[in-house]
Amino acid sequence: MMKKPSFTNSSTTTTWKEEIMLASTSSTTTTPSIIAQHHRDQQQRTTTTTTRVGGGKGLQHTYHHQISKRRGAGIATVVSYSSSSSSSLAKVVGGFRNKTNSSSSSSLFTTDNTKRGGRETMTTRATGGDGGAPGGEPKKLWGGAFSEKIDPLMEKFNESLSFDRRMALEDIEGSIGYASALARTGIITEEERNEIHKGLKKVLEEWQSDAFVAKEGDEDIHTANERRLCEVIDSNIGGKLHTGRSRNDQVATDTRMWLRKELTVLRKYLRTLIEVAIDRAEKEVDHVMPGFTHLQSAQTVRFSHWLLSHAAAWQRDDMRLKDLMPRVNTMPLGSGALAGNPFGVDRQLLAKDLNFERVCPNSMDAVSDRDFVIETMFWASMTLMHISRWSEDLIVYSSQQFGMMQMSDAYSTGSSLMPQKKNPDALELLRGKAGRQIGTLTGLLCILKGTPTTYNKDFQEGWLGMFETVDTMSDCLQIAAGCLATMKLNPEKMKSSLVAEMLATDLAEYLVRKGMPFRETHHISGAAVKLAVDKKVPLDQLTVDDLKSICDKFEDDVAEIWSYEKSAESRDTEGGTSRRSVLEQCAKLRAYLKETE
Repeated sequence: MMKKPSFTNSSTTTTWKEEIMLASTSSTTTTPSIIAQHHRDQQQRTTTTTTRVGGGKGLQHTYHHQISKRRGAGIATVVSYSSSSSSSLAKVVGGFRNKTNSSSSSSLFTTDNTKRGGRETMTTRATGGDGGAPGGEPKKLWGGAFSEKIDPLMEKFNESLSFDRRMALEDIEGSIGYASALARTGIITEEERNEIHKGLKKVLEEWQSDAFVAKEGDEDIHTANERRLCEVIDSNIGGKLHTGRSRNDQVATDTRMWLRKELTVLRKYLRTLIEVAIDRAEKEVDHVMPGFTHLQSAQTVRFSHWLLSHAAAWQRDDMRLKDLMPRVNTMPLGSGALAGNPFGVDRQLLAKDLNFERVCPNSMDAVSDRDFVIETMFWASMTLMHISRWSEDLIVYSSQQFGMMQMSDAYSTGSSLMPQKKNPDALELLRGKAGRQIGTLTGLLCILKGTPTTYNKDFQEGWLGMFETVDTMSDCLQIAAGCLATMKLNPEKMKSSLVAEMLATDLAEYLVRKGMPFRETHHISGAAVKLAVDKKVPLDQLTVDDLKSICDKFEDDVAEIWSYEKSAESRDTEGGTSRRSVLEQCAKLRAYLKETE
């Protein structure tokens, strides 16, 4: 649990930060048993599906999934919020944390799409809301040395509010903390700090209530929030907020604050997927199936063992994410544009206020560093690669030719031409999303590789990929858990897919126990396979005399090896496919989840 800093307001007994933290953490303190509920930047379309899972005896695994339909993130989209918290500010912030883009609300903007110079351009204008802006053109955070107006197309080309508005909460939260830091230095008075806090709360409430009106001069979320702050309070006071601060360290701070919250949620989704895998592995531990190498039948394994092979990869993904999060949770604020803060801001105390674990040690690196975004994208790419491989297995195993598993209707689609088709579209999309995510990672690496030290506007192009990564992972992890929780097994088909030739290794191992070297027994077993082919019978239909004709070490007890269950049980070492070993793997994985809560 994050520490609660001490942002105070003279008019209240509850601290600002306590209210913010209460709202943002109240619903995420425990890992759900099947699937976490979290919706961000989405129009909710709720469908509750209750499904009995599986093919094992007594397995009644219920899965509830809330389907969310994501809307576009353009500036013209209206944001609406909801929260059950009793605190007014908690309602504001909590609602923003679980924001949805409402298509039914009246729009704050209209958009005119026109063709200019062969490309489509968008002009945004305010059409409603209680913005309360004074007359005149909005003032930018820069421009004192400029004598010409910016080209309208450049205005659109340069803006980022259409997507970085998603960090409105973090921008305001960071500004509240920075105002307190300035007050501690004496740059602003406590009264001015309280006035800034009050104004920022008002701005946040406007975002919450859809009353915030963006103006053409609002390049980004920082500009928009500061401009509005200076409208709702004395502009001479509001204008002091940015003292010693640059948008360079501000955006880096906002991004880290936003991402740490999102990664916390994504980790819950990932751990839920692992939990579903453990549940199914334990309940369906007795089902055996072919294990494949090169997609060729190889040896007998338990279904649970196959499933845990993927859960083991997902566990590593969880470890990587846990390892990544401290590097995300490092504070750049107080670095200024690149050279540091000239007003003696206590960065350690500011970091404590904003729940950062540490501060960036070098101001130039602080505004330059986007490693944490790249690492997030790499983690997402690696995790989706693992999910893609699992999906590929399921696509093959659920095909009519294999028929060992069947995907739920909730995660399948049909054919527009062939009525009998049931397509595993969810799994195929998961496989496709992995490829797209790898491309997103590569794109950001290409953006950053040629940028000189400190901040460059190129960085702005990476935010779209970051937002897309988080949204993609949110959907994919929930869909994967839903597919796994609801798919049905066909144990009879699994067992009928086993072929006697898969016991050839067991035949060689039988002779090893008679004292022969494995390299020799491998060739003898191969000769037995050839003999079975020549006689056109399965390997287990060779008689003892047939086997003795190959090697006189064979005796009547060789018949005991012709059992798929015994073959699986013989692999009883740690990590093997025996029943005991599989249940041990389940216990260890469940203990890991508990120990790393």
